[in-house]
Amino acid sequence: MKKFATIAVIALVGAIVLPSCKKDYVCTCNVGGTEVKYDIKNVKKSDAKAACTVYQVSGISCSLD
Repeated sequence: MKKFATIAVIALVGAIVLPSCKKDYVCTCNVGGTEVKYDIKNVKKSDAKAACTVYQVSGISCSLD
């Protein structure tokens, strides 16, 4: 019974922690002096950074908020 309780607690913690790793982010880009924001939803931070860099082309700088 103790082993089952331990496994149940680990599963519960995993179910709470893992989904919270995905969040919504905003990619803010400066396009010719104009600030443009793009929503990046329900992704890990590393994936949001990668998506934000896609918007960076010549003369456009972007940052993840």
